[in-house]
Amino acid sequence: MTDVVAIGELLVDFTQREVNKDGFPILDGHPGGAPANFLAALSSLGIATSLIAKVGNDSFGRSLINTLNKYNIDSSNVIVDDNEFTTLAFVTIDSNGEREFSFSRKPGADTRLKASEIDYSLIAKARVLHFGTLSLTDSPAKEATIKAIEYAKSNNKIISFDPNLRKPLWKSLDKAREAILYGLSQADIVKISDDELRFMFDMEPKAGIEHLFKSFNIKIAFVTCGENGVYFSNDGKSIGYIESLKGLNVVDTTGAGDIFGGTTLGRLLLLNKELKEINMNELYEAVGYGVIASGLSVEAYGGISSIPSLARIKKLHNND
Repeated sequence: MTDVVAIGELLVDFTQREVNKDGFPILDGHPGGAPANFLAALSSLGIATSLIAKVGNDSFGRSLINTLNKYNIDSSNVIVDDNEFTTLAFVTIDSNGEREFSFSRKPGADTRLKASEIDYSLIAKARVLHFGTLSLTDSPAKEATIKAIEYAKSNNKIISFDPNLRKPLWKSLDKAREAILYGLSQADIVKISDDELRFMFDMEPKAGIEHLFKSFNIKIAFVTCGENGVYFSNDGKSIGYIESLKGLNVVDTTGAGDIFGGTTLGRLLLLNKELKEINMNELYEAVGYGVIASGLSVEAYGGISSIPSLARIKKLHNND
């Protein structure tokens, strides 16, 4: 039985390590895609997971499916498309040291997933359905994602949402805002970044959390602020905060937010409680695990491949 099903992009992240003598980035390939990173973090905690996605019938697609199997993520509903190429993401570093994203996705196999290709029995057996906005950028994946969410809600599943905004993939930022508003309107659990809060509501974390609970039917919310920690709440009134790990040797932040989200959700699921029964002390404990996992992940390259072991997370958590 699957505990958490995610729907969305499965792709290869090419991450810059250095530049060559001509000034071009030297890139390393790593398995990725926010939903896959998220599930891999859950799987590392022993949570049963499954991904609904589409890749191309190419070496990248086959390698990605092998990666899912390696990390104990069910790949039975990862469709292989003979007509489209597996989506590729390129993460380079700009002159200010900030990550810059570009994509080989025209259209990209991940956007071609159809509602008719979804194995809804996976969702029926799961506790949680997780999604982001990258699968809402283009049809038919947009309609497939909405259909999966509608099915999950009609079967009383927990809905988890992480906007994972990637502006270059949107034809219009107004469309991106519409997609995020849709996701927030469907979600029970939201993991959103401080940058995404500013993009949507021009609000800082505490005010943003209050707004989310007032405006949507959210049960638990997390606002990640990179090196500035995480804010969280289960009612929009009591707002907790945990600072990020310090003294890290940061080499690649790709997937850190997904790893935080997956690890934190995993710890909450292990409580075997209804969301409304989870108290702030339990949230603090779960977020503590998530902060450690995401912090350690930035010391390695890639998303899935940077997830630290549970033993290492526990050791640091017990030392707090």
